[in-house]
Amino acid sequence: MTVRLYDSRSQALRDFEPLVPGKVGMYVCGPTVQSSPHVGHLRSALAYDLWRRWLSYRGYDVTFVRNVTDIDDKVLANASEHEAWWAVAYRVELEFTAGYRAIGILPPTYEPRATASIPQMQEIIRTLIERGHAYVADDASGDVYFDVRTWPDYGALTRQRLDDMSDSPDAATRGKRDPRDFALWKGAKDGEPESASWASPWGAGRPGWHIECSAMSKRYLGSEFDIHGGGLDLRFPHHENELAQSTAAGDGFARYWVHNGIVMVEGQKMSKSLGNSIFASEFLALAPPVVVRYYLASAHYRSAIDYHPGALEEAEAALDRIAGFLRRAESALEHAHVAGPGDGRVPDAFGAALDDDLGVPQALGVLHETVRAGNSALDSGDLETVAVLREQVHAMTRVLGVDPTAPEWSGGGVSDVEFALASLVERLLADRTAARAAKDFAAADRIRDELTAAGISIDDTPAGARWSLA
Repeated sequence: MTVRLYDSRSQALRDFEPLVPGKVGMYVCGPTVQSSPHVGHLRSALAYDLWRRWLSYRGYDVTFVRNVTDIDDKVLANASEHEAWWAVAYRVELEFTAGYRAIGILPPTYEPRATASIPQMQEIIRTLIERGHAYVADDASGDVYFDVRTWPDYGALTRQRLDDMSDSPDAATRGKRDPRDFALWKGAKDGEPESASWASPWGAGRPGWHIECSAMSKRYLGSEFDIHGGGLDLRFPHHENELAQSTAAGDGFARYWVHNGIVMVEGQKMSKSLGNSIFASEFLALAPPVVVRYYLASAHYRSAIDYHPGALEEAEAALDRIAGFLRRAESALEHAHVAGPGDGRVPDAFGAALDDDLGVPQALGVLHETVRAGNSALDSGDLETVAVLREQVHAMTRVLGVDPTAPEWSGGGVSDVEFALASLVERLLADRTAARAAKDFAAADRIRDELTAAGISIDDTPAGARWSLA
C-alpha cells in the first residue's frame, strides 16, 4: 500500500515517505482573489481535494493548508472608488469558497490570508538580506529584491539555466542588479492606498507575491513539510521563486512538488484573451454539482482536460449508471434482508490505481466494472454478491466524493441564491474558526447562535465545520 506520486522537481515517480510517520503536511497555492473563479480554479482545487481524501483513506493524518492571496498588483488594479481593494478581495474570496463547496471540496485545515502574515514575510526577508541573498534597491524606492545570482540552485525546480530565463515581470527593472531578480518587498508608490501598505525596516510597502507562500507555509506547516501543490502554470516563476527564497533562508521547504494540468476548451487553452474562459458559476449552472465534480475528476490530475459540448452529458450518464445500480441493489437487498460485510473497503485494484500517482481514470474503470458485475449479480439473483459489490461502490464513490446517493448532492443544481448563501455561511464559519483559535469563545458562540437562529445547522467534524439547512 505504498503511495507513489510524480514529483515535479525530480521529474520522476517517487514513493511517498512523510517527514513525520503517519502525518502529512500539504500546502496548496490558493487563489489570488482579484476576479471571479473560472473552471480551471475548480479543477485545481479538486485535484488536491482528491489527494487529501486518498491520503486520509490510507490512514494519514493530513494537515491541509490552502492560502488566499488577498494583496497583489491585480487586486489593487481591480479596485475602484466604489469598491476598495480589500472589499474586492473579500467579495471574490467568497465566490471561490462557494464554488469549492458546491463541488464538495473539503474545507482546508487552515486557510490563511496573506495580509495576516506580513510579520512572518518580513522575517524571511531580513534573513535573506543578512545571508547576502537579498538587497534593498539603491533608488530610494524601498523595494527589496532576491539576488538570483547568489543562489546557485536557482532554476532547480524547472531545470532552467539562469541565463536562459526571461526577466522577472513582477517589478520594474529600475533598482535591480539583475533583471531576473524578483521582488520580496515593494515600496509604497504614489497613488496606492495607504491601507495597502505596511511599515517595514525598508520603508512602507507591501510584500511581493512569492514571499507570501513561503511565509504562510512555514507558519502553518513548519520550515519543512511534505507536499507543495499548485497549477502547472505556477511552476515558473512562482514556485521556482518560492523554492529559492525559502531554501536560501535555510529552510528545507517542500519535499515533494505536485502540479495539476490546465483546462482547455475545444482544443484551446482557456484564457481571457481568447474569450473562452468559463466562470465557475456558469459551469455549475450547466449540470448538477456532482456531475461537474465527476467530470473534472475523470481525467488524470496531471493531464490537460479539454472541455467540449457534450462532456457533462457523458459524465451525467456515467453517474446515472452508478446511481441506477445502487437503487436496484438497495431495493433488492432491503426486501431480502441481506447485508454486506460492512468494512467500508475499496477493491484492491481501485486502491492500487490511486496509490499509483492518483490514477483516477483507472480507478473509475474499476468502479464501473464493479457496477457492471453488480448488475449481472442482480440479474442472476446472487444477492450475497450484490451486497458486497454495493458496499464497494459506495466506498469507491465516497473516496472520490461522487456518491450520487449522498445527501450533499440531493439538491441538484446551484441557484444564485444558494451560491450567495453558501458564500455568506462559509465566511461566518471561517470567522468562527478564527475566533476559536484566538480563544474568543464568546464570539464563536455568538456566530453559531446567529447561524442556528437563521436555520443553519452546524456540525463540527475533524475535517472542519460542516453546515446544512436545519
